[in-house]
Amino acid sequence: MRKKKKQKKKMETEKVETQKTKKQEIKKFTELNIKPEIVSALNRQGIITPTSIQERAIPIILEGKDLIGISKTGSGKTAAFGIPILENLAQKQGIQSLIITPTRELAVQIAKVMKEFGENIKPKITSIYGGVAINPQMDSLETAEIIVGTPGRLLDHLQRGTIDLSNLKSVVLDEADKMVEMGFIEDIERILGETPKDRQIILFGATISEEVEYLKGKFMRNPVISKAEVHVEKDFLEQYYYNVEHNEKFSLLVHLLKKEKSDRIMIFCSARYMVEAVTQNLRDNGVKAEMIHGKMSQNKRLGTIERFNKDKFHILVASSVAARGLDIRNVTHIYNYDLSQDPQEYIHRVGRTARAGEKGKAITLLTDKDYNVFNQIMNRYPELNIEVLPNEKFEKVRFQRESRRGPRYGGRGTGGYGGNRPGGNRSGGHGGRGRNSGSSNSRDHSRTRKSRDLTRSGTSWPKN
Repeated sequence: MRKKKKQKKKMETEKVETQKTKKQEIKKFTELNIKPEIVSALNRQGIITPTSIQERAIPIILEGKDLIGISKTGSGKTAAFGIPILENLAQKQGIQSLIITPTRELAVQIAKVMKEFGENIKPKITSIYGGVAINPQMDSLETAEIIVGTPGRLLDHLQRGTIDLSNLKSVVLDEADKMVEMGFIEDIERILGETPKDRQIILFGATISEEVEYLKGKFMRNPVISKAEVHVEKDFLEQYYYNVEHNEKFSLLVHLLKKEKSDRIMIFCSARYMVEAVTQNLRDNGVKAEMIHGKMSQNKRLGTIERFNKDKFHILVASSVAARGLDIRNVTHIYNYDLSQDPQEYIHRVGRTARAGEKGKAITLLTDKDYNVFNQIMNRYPELNIEVLPNEKFEKVRFQRESRRGPRYGGRGTGGYGGNRPGGNRSGGHGGRGRNSGSSNSRDHSRTRKSRDLTRSGTSWPKN
């Protein structure tokens, strides 16, 4: 039964794609019947031609149909739903659109971008998220027309009766797969249960999980599936990996940072403690680097991103909080210092580079502990072209695992040179409800990983 359902879903997607590809390529937003005031604001932002997902999604949303949009990181999804929301906005009609995001940073960014898109029509947009005082949000909600918020704080306002959704026309679930992964499925159900029955639902994500299928079946009405490019084309993104010994990984990283010609670099680590350790050790070795992870305050994270975008520094060490959604520009190189236990995270990490037609390079440093998840990545995404690179000679440098108050070398873990501390994945978290602020919900992650692992090959990834 489930197999037939999947086949039907595939046929539906292929039908939508066929209809769209037959159309003549759209060159300007005016051809999508967007107001001149919005188009002129887009042009000032350097946005002239619609991307693939924008060309597909905008007409469907303008027609009032429910939509499931699937496309790669950096494909312009915010504009894909933001432009038609602004196009359909009526002034002084109360809250008309609700955009739900998994993190505070993404909520702030979407609100900022939509204000820029709508600078000529002056939409009243309010950001709602936890970790800050609630009273100013209550004041701004009295005149709001568009709300962008995280699930936990939205529920707080609904329980207080400070949000009136009676005039709501549309709900956007942005990064829906990420919200499900973070354990927000029940919160989303409760929020959608408070919205009018005839509202439009627009769902964007990289994949459609079983939980997203559940939301689709319970709340959406004959949604159109619009699928653009899910992965960056290989002509733009070069992907490589090195097999490296556990205690030599940091030394190889330092070697590559000095060897590779690059502009802005992002180094991804799967856990907060490793983000901090790699950043400090890079500094100890004369490499200027900053970091971003879920335990940092929101203002500090946003300030770090702003400085990175302004070229105040060129190497950013990050946890999964920076893998998707955030406005991080012109990254030429991605280094996966280690891999997340979620294979999908790899796609979002490498999607931070090779954006908007620019070229980029992603390099993964594989030790024996990463082979299983790397095998899962290759099984799930067979279209990926990741080439192995031969081992190189490089200088060995010291790696300090503990904070400056702990032992100089070693401590928990192995050796005094490079490598990770053994243990679980405690990646930096995201904004939202109190239980998820600062760290991921390990119970939900474990449940998700367990269900996914049942469908994957158990073969270990071979060394070269």
